[in-house]
Amino acid sequence: MDAAEAMIARTVGSVEHLAALAAADMAGVDALIVDRMQSPVSIIPALADHIIDAGGKRLRPLLTVVAARLAGARGDAGLKLAAAVEFIHTATLLHDDVVDGSGLRRGKVAAHLIWGAPSSVLVGDFLFARAFELMVETGSMRAMDILARAARVIAEGEVLQLSRAHDVNLSQDTYLQIISAKTAELFAAAAEAGAVAAGAAPAQAAALRAYGLNLGLAFQLSDDALDYGGSTETLGKNAGDDFREGKATLPLLLTIARTGPREREFWERVISRQEQTESDFRRARELILTAGALDATLEMAAGYADAAKVALEIFPEGELRDGLEALADFAVNRRA
Repeated sequence: MDAAEAMIARTVGSVEHLAALAAADMAGVDALIVDRMQSPVSIIPALADHIIDAGGKRLRPLLTVVAARLAGARGDAGLKLAAAVEFIHTATLLHDDVVDGSGLRRGKVAAHLIWGAPSSVLVGDFLFARAFELMVETGSMRAMDILARAARVIAEGEVLQLSRAHDVNLSQDTYLQIISAKTAELFAAAAEAGAVAAGAAPAQAAALRAYGLNLGLAFQLSDDALDYGGSTETLGKNAGDDFREGKATLPLLLTIARTGPREREFWERVISRQEQTESDFRRARELILTAGALDATLEMAAGYADAAKVALEIFPEGELRDGLEALADFAVNRRA
């Protein structure tokens, strides 16, 4: 085992330990999820179960319950908010797969290819509604404000990404704006909601929000790198999906900036005009690797992971804080 593999093994082990610490809470969250995705309309639980039980990491609800415990929560504080977070996340996945035309989600055939796009969109709407019912049941206006805002910001991020699809002139600032909204915002809201459920002081809630936001940025940057550096078998989706959908992610943007006119014409053909052949993804991956764009993307992800860990310094050292720090490292070092 080389040094990189050893680091990954240590990180995964630490995250698994964090999950074990939160196992009782997550069992409660899972029970809520199973209960609240039920409906007399049989297609709703069938479709929801297809994606919810597809082996997702449940990172966002885990973040909610761990943040609550770190901030001093007792009892079942945060469980309903954690379930709401997972429903919001799952709803966005259903909608995204329809918009992007994705073929795989978490290693399984995308729901819209089985039940159709209209059903996927409507079940996504059902899950959003369930999320808001759970929020209301907590009786916390602050928590409702946090998660309602997150749902709005996510939608804005998705629309912004759609409006700038196939744009090889996308600026790095706009790219970061997009991933901050569509991915990092829900991580931030998940952690902040956990703090609020625990009755945390404003400084602690702000620190956990900052942790979640930076964690989410690290996670998405790593995900964008994995699309070009990973494999279909480990990703749970088709490697190269971002490329085939014409998404201008950071590895691609950095490569365009670092290569010449000939390569620029290639990117305009395959991304802007979406004129792709079978061999184009292989060439795109070679150009990105040669330009050092994957390493640069992961370096930026590591910077955000470090910022996430710094945000936790307000809390005393202990297993929960250590686990959240390991989760930040996992966001960068994971292989799927």
